[in-house]
Parts: sequence; structure tokens; C-alpha cells
Amino acid sequence: MSTEPEILFERRGAAGIVVLNRPQALNAVTHSMVRMLGEKLDHWARDPAVGRVLMTAAGDRAFSAGGDIRALYELGRADRHEDALRFWREEYTLNNLIKRYPKPYVALIDGIVMGGGVGISVHGSHRVAGDRFQFAMPEVGIGFFPDVGATWFLPRMPGECGTYCALTGERLKGADAIALGIATHYVPSARWRELKDALIGTIPVDAALAAFAAPLDRAPLALRRQVLDPLFAGNRVEDIVATLDREAVTHREDSGFAGATAALIRAKSPLSLKIALAQVRRGKNWSFTECMQAEFRIVSRIIHGHDFYEGVRAVIIDKDRRPAWRPATLAEVSEAEVERHFAPLGTGELELP
Repeated sequence: MSTEPEILFERRGAAGIVVLNRPQALNAVTHSMVRMLGEKLDHWARDPAVGRVLMTAAGDRAFSAGGDIRALYELGRADRHEDALRFWREEYTLNNLIKRYPKPYVALIDGIVMGGGVGISVHGSHRVAGDRFQFAMPEVGIGFFPDVGATWFLPRMPGECGTYCALTGERLKGADAIALGIATHYVPSARWRELKDALIGTIPVDAALAAFAAPLDRAPLALRRQVLDPLFAGNRVEDIVATLDREAVTHREDSGFAGATAALIRAKSPLSLKIALAQVRRGKNWSFTECMQAEFRIVSRIIHGHDFYEGVRAVIIDKDRRPAWRPATLAEVSEAEVERHFAPLGTGELELP
């Protein structure tokens, strides 16, 4: 076990600096990290000497690969569901704090950013991608669902790109992240030391980032939107998969993409897929608060189900990559079961400041 602190805080110049400090675990976010970060951000928000926050990460592989899924899996397996829900309640409250933060919040992302790592970056005012940037929301592959505010930001990506991300869990690199609004700036990794030095000064954040930002050429997913949007326009996952199947046999330029994408979706949890599509469709018309409250309702049901534990077992614990989903097919997932996950809790709803 590492004796290093999981998260580091520093004041330099006008900046409050955060360092996610679990590089050996790809900076997966633990419950204690959520609590410490929330407390520090709240303090810095009221400190007139802090003009901006820089969110950074140790190591060169990941900004953060997500939440500490193994710990949450173990809590659920031990029937400690309330302890697990306490994590998500505090995590979603932290996402809300970042979304509404009164000062510039600059996430410097030079590596993998997924799941919980997205939640502590994408809601900030500025998201800077480096050369190694890779974004994904891969939750449907472990029987979970895109959370940490994905109900808000996925539907607000151009066209059906958010639907594609939700149902496939595929990774996007920097050019697509910029084109689709996940990142706000690209800065070559070789210039990040200079960039950090500039950001701790009193130069306005926008001016500092503009001085270092560089253009990126091709954004593969964004360039494919003319094909992708009609493929993912359906309101049922079955319809989307059927549309992809039809495109796959046309032998047109994108038939290979369609066939591979259909196969990718079929490997995911059927229940998770239907929940994810419902999130994307409904979240488009919801406020941020409504999106976060819906996610807490969903997670409160997911942790009492089957697929989350089976998905984590297959992908993270046993690593056999052979999850036995229940239900096993999309056709077996009823609309009533999907609706149950979105229904009000009665007591214990997520209350956001």
C-alpha cells in the first residue's frame, strides 16, 4: 500500500492547485478524495487570495480512469449499500459544486479521463487536452450507466455524438474532444510546464490559455456526423442496432464502421444500454440539478441489481471478459424496468445546494 497522500493541495501564486495522486491506480477517485476535494474547493471559493483552481494529476498514463469501482463493488457485495450510496451522494454533490464554481476551474488532462474523472473535469470552466488525452464513458460495459453528470453533458454534444459515446463507451482523442465540447483547448504536452507557470500568475485564464492553445487537424467522430447522426437517431436501442445492421451490409464507405459499432453495442449490458439511451433522450430537456437527481435515483436501484456486480466481476475482478447479463437480451428489458430506475425515491433524494 502506498503511503503517499491520495490527493495533494497547494497554493502557488493566484492558483489553488490540486494533484490527483494515485498514479498506480490510474488516479481512480476514492471516497476520501471526493471529501477532501469538496472541502478544499469550498474553502478556496471563499478565499479572495485564490483566483483560479488548477486540477492536475500525477503520472503520465491517466488524469483519472474513473471512480474506485472495486471498492464500490465490495461494499455492495457486503450488503453495505448505504455506504456505497454515501459515496455517490457526495460525488454528485462535488460534480454540482464544480459545475457552479464561482472561479475559473482549469482541468489539465494529459492521459485517460473516464467516468468519475470526467465528473471532476468536464464541469469545470476550462478543460485542456494534451497529446495523450483520451475520453470515454464506458459504464455500459460493466453493467453500470453514464453518471457524474453525463445525463447533462452527453445530450449537449453535437448531433448524436453523445448517444454514440453512451452506447459504445468508445474513446475520443483530443481533436474530437475539442470539436464536441468535452475539452475547451488543446495545448501540446511539451508546453505544459510553461502553461502551468502562466496559469499561477495574475494573467486572466482565458488570455493565458489563448497564448498556448494550438489547432488540431482531424476530428474523426465529428467528421463522421453526417453518417453517425441518422444511425443513432432512434429512440430504442433495438432500433439503433437494427439501423447499424442495415448499414453494415450496404458495402458503402461506412459499412465497416456500422458493423463494428453494432457488435460493440451488443456486448454491453442490455439494461444499462436502455437506461443510458433514456438518459440521453431525457437529459436534453432537464436542468443540471434534474440530471443529477435522476442519476442518484438510477444508482440507488442499480446497486441492488445484478449487472453491475457481474460486469465488474468480468472486467475488473476475474477479467474473463465474459459477463452473463440479466436480462440477456434487449428484447427482455421491459420499458417498466427502465422507468423503475428513474422513479422518485420517496425518501433520500439527492438534495443539491
